Amino acid sequence: MGVHRHSPDHIHHNSMAMETLGERAKSMRESLHKSQAITDSMVTILGSFDHRLSALETAMRPTQALSSLSHTHTCTRTHKLSHSIGLHCCLIGGLIWNHKANARIRTHSIRRAHENIDKTLKAAEVILGQFDLSRQAEAKILRGPHEDLESYLEAVDQLRKIVHFFSGNKSLKSSIGSHLDCSKPVEPDRLFDCLPNNQRSSAGSPGQGDATGRKPSPEHQNRGQEALIFHPPALIPPKILPLLHNLAQQLFQAGHQQQLFTIYRETRASVVEQSLRKLGVEKLSKDDVQKMQWEVLEAKIGNWIHFMRISVKVLFSGEKKVCDQIFEGIDSLRDQCFADITMNSVAVLLSFGEAIAKSKRSPEKLFVLLDMYEIMRETQSEFDTIFGSKYCAEVREAATVLTKRLAQTAQDTFGDFEEAVEKDTTKTAVLDGTVHPLTSYVINYVKFLFDYQSTLKQLFQEFNEGDADAQLASVTTRIMQALKTNLEGKSKQYKDYSLTELFLMNNIHYIVRSVRRSEAKDLLGDDWVQIHRRIVQQHANQYKRLSWSKILQCLSVQGLSSSGGSGSFGGDGGSTSGVSRALIKDRFKTFNIQFEELHQRQSQWAVPDSELRESLRLAVAEVLLPAYRSFVKRFGPLIESGKNPQKYIRFSPEDLERMLAEFFEGKTWSDPKR
Repeated sequence: MGVHRHSPDHIHHNSMAMETLGERAKSMRESLHKSQAITDSMVTILGSFDHRLSALETAMRPTQALSSLSHTHTCTRTHKLSHSIGLHCCLIGGLIWNHKANARIRTHSIRRAHENIDKTLKAAEVILGQFDLSRQAEAKILRGPHEDLESYLEAVDQLRKIVHFFSGNKSLKSSIGSHLDCSKPVEPDRLFDCLPNNQRSSAGSPGQGDATGRKPSPEHQNRGQEALIFHPPALIPPKILPLLHNLAQQLFQAGHQQQLFTIYRETRASVVEQSLRKLGVEKLSKDDVQKMQWEVLEAKIGNWIHFMRISVKVLFSGEKKVCDQIFEGIDSLRDQCFADITMNSVAVLLSFGEAIAKSKRSPEKLFVLLDMYEIMRETQSEFDTIFGSKYCAEVREAATVLTKRLAQTAQDTFGDFEEAVEKDTTKTAVLDGTVHPLTSYVINYVKFLFDYQSTLKQLFQEFNEGDADAQLASVTTRIMQALKTNLEGKSKQYKDYSLTELFLMNNIHYIVRSVRRSEAKDLLGDDWVQIHRRIVQQHANQYKRLSWSKILQCLSVQGLSSSGGSGSFGGDGGSTSGVSRALIKDRFKTFNIQFEELHQRQSQWAVPDSELRESLRLAVAEVLLPAYRSFVKRFGPLIESGKNPQKYIRFSPEDLERMLAEFFEGKTWSDPKR
């Protein structure tokens, strides 16, 4: 047979192909060597679990035939895995060790361990099969393409598939992730136990206010907040953390950074999110918030404040500590992992705050806005430190934006409240002239504001670097002036002008008394108090003039002379010469009618403050009683000497004094006279 010859071009082409295949084979061989390096590292870790495996095997011997079968299976497979793939052997040891460490050995726990081992062995068989295929392919590649080019190319393709298998196989991911099998959601009670003692009761039952429905203000609830110590929980048992750190180092050095990052992120992020759900954190939109009844929403805001404190100071702080320990020495991966783990959970918490800050403003929301602003200020240092890396910049910015937005909304609500007070048009009837509901509402509102003094001053400084005390005083003064303006408008509803004055006297007095008994006095100053006390007195004097000047004219001597003169009086009794008996009778009759009308009407009026009530009665008595005694003494004999004197002199001075004591009691028509 003749020799088949190739052209030079054909030979050159084959040579080039051989070189390309050689390079690809070299690359595949390096990949195999790297895999072997990983295996050797894992085998080293495996050695540390040998004594734990032996202990569990001893405990498993009494568990019927299943124990014996599984033990034999385990020994056989463990020997093979120890030389072939240390990574999965590490998983087996980790699972066995975990069951040993976390609970007393009970029958169901041992059976569960068997099930885990069987599942692992089944997964290992698949992986071992891949290693067998890789050895066969390696042998063909090492022989080169000269003997059998087709087999060589098939081996290269097989090796490529094997590399793809180990890069994306879920079994490998689960084997790495199994070392995080202690990653379980944290129960709320464990989180509460990490709080300072004075905050545990409120955290355990969030959303509950005091008897008035208002929650304790942060200024009183958290006084001395700087001294409070929070203790993050051990989210992963301390004995496991060094093993996880060692495993992370091995995977990182072997070039599996992305796989390590993905598995850790998915495992821990899920745990954090589940922990928050157990705590009670909900994802609510702006629409959800707008549809809620105020009582329900207020309770949820109270819960959110507790959730923020617990999440940032306890849960996220603990998660950061775990992340720092596991990824010590791998700074870039550590910071990125923590950012990705917590990002969604932080977003859920902050989104509720944003929904509240953007919701429709109303006066009753001011205090919860201040509460929310306060908790954001309180956790600011934790946001700056725990979320301090460049990967958490978005979280820090979101927290800062929410803090500013809450401050702005609270400040706008302040302005709304001032305007609402001045323009309040409620038609609530206060028939007895007592303190109007608007007055008590505004004064209580201002009292609550002063519970938030430090918070308000901080809020003012968010937008203005001026004197915070002066700004608070200015706001308070404007609210008081708005209230006075509104009350003056409401007082015009009364047809009886004396009741108008009584109404203004009652309400201004209530304002002054409340200011004097609160911290507002120091801010508004003594001058403000004294000016408004004089206003109260002015209204009292106006009431006396309008109510009693007419009846006092009945007791005047003017117009009693039959000749139209003033008459001539001398001594104590004076002279009754020239005085018409008919005029005297008419005076007594008119006095009786007017006094009875005043008594009937004004005993239904109210002066709720006891001191002011007694003072007003005394002021009336000091004018009325002396004038009546004098009139009766002078002109009583003219009546007593005639017929039916009791018809005209119906009241003794003592009767008047007794009846005056019934004025301003707020009696109703059905009340019997006292």
